[in-house]
Amino acid sequence: LQLVESGGGLVQPGGSLRLSCEASGFTLDYYYIGWFRQAPGKEREGVSCISRSGVTNYADSVKGRFTISRDNAKNTVYLQMNSLKSEDTAVYYCAASRSIIPDFCGIEVTYLYWGQGTQVTVSS
Repeated sequence: LQLVESGGGLVQPGGSLRLSCEASGFTLDYYYIGWFRQAPGKEREGVSCISRSGVTNYADSVKGRFTISRDNAKNTVYLQMNSLKSEDTAVYYCAASRSIIPDFCGIEVTYLYWGQGTQVTVSS
């Protein structure tokens, strides 16, 4: 069971990136997915999550700028990040956990599977 993030990179303030989280070895249909980030010297924080049914949650710091979505046919979850700021610089991780509740997801709960992370750097 593996999650692989991609799409990170260097972008100027105000720019955009789209991160992808592809699952292998299992189907995401039965899982809620979260995106997390960790900046140097800081604790990991939840960014966004999406339930099995497509219900989404966002941290206040990214509301209106980030959009999470899922494509179960591609076994992939995306994080579209717009209007990026320097404070968005971090390693971004996706994570998955299984739930029998279609509408459930959270960014303050424990996740079972984690990807290896992708670096996002916002700098001029």
